[in-house]
Amino acid sequence: MIKPIVLLIISNVFMTIAWYGHLKNMSSKPLWIVILASWGIAFFEYCFQVPGNRLGNLVYTLPQLKVIQEVITMVIFALFCLMYMKVPLTKNFLFASICLVMAVFFIFRDLPKA
Repeated sequence: MIKPIVLLIISNVFMTIAWYGHLKNMSSKPLWIVILASWGIAFFEYCFQVPGNRLGNLVYTLPQLKVIQEVITMVIFALFCLMYMKVPLTKNFLFASICLVMAVFFIFRDLPKA
């Protein structure tokens, strides 16, 4: 089922912006303004994350859903680093990503045969 994956991708875009977006353009703003702005963005994260997890739970096990979420997070974060923050990715980021791919392999390895 692709719908929960799409919802979780959208959720992660909002989450990444809420968590890290302020580091680029709001460093001179008072912390309380940054927190309120981040909360406002995070509201939309939850509008996609909660239904994404509910739908995903109908198809995937909870550990599978968590690993899917982590892989989505790493991909969105990598794109955010490169495109918005202009931070180059290192070989260690690549190695961490390989570990996540292995996590996907192991968490889905025990799927029952259809």
